[in-house]
Amino acid sequence: MSRFEGRPNAALLVIDVQKGVVGEAYERDRVVGNIRQLVDKARADGVDVVWVQHSGGELTQGSEGWEYVPELVRREPEPLVHKTYPDSFEDTELEAVLAERGIGRLFVSGAQTDECIRSTLHGALVRGYDATLVADAHTTEDLTEYGAPPPDKVIAHTNLYWQYHRAPGRTAGTVSTADIDFTTKPDA
Repeated sequence: MSRFEGRPNAALLVIDVQKGVVGEAYERDRVVGNIRQLVDKARADGVDVVWVQHSGGELTQGSEGWEYVPELVRREPEPLVHKTYPDSFEDTELEAVLAERGIGRLFVSGAQTDECIRSTLHGALVRGYDATLVADAHTTEDLTEYGAPPPDKVIAHTNLYWQYHRAPGRTAGTVSTADIDFTTKPDA
């Protein structure tokens, strides 16, 4: 269990599923569909959905590319956390949002796998959270022209190493959209 006493709740993080981030992403429609299923299930299970939205570079706040994709609609009072760094915790209100809701377990989805997803997973674990990656609910764009592996390999590698990742007193791991159970407590 997470290192936070009195924080037994879970949350689904939906990170940067913005038009300008996932417009050319690998298997965009499938991944966005899975995230939508996760959001619906979390809501049905009474689990908080926390939305994270990146600003910077070409993602100017208020621009069309900055907006979330139309398939995913945040409801009031679901929190929206604005960020400017890859780690969703860095210089944001995310920790305060989670603490206020008694959240110590995170299920992570969104984009981009090789930047904001990885950074947030590691940021969560080192801060004391249990952090589970939803293996079929994150994506990235093709960055092979810059020397990166193809997107399917980036995603597969991230799923592989996070599946076995651990830290003292905390859990990590992966789960598929179909197998997610927001109510099961992890084994430390």
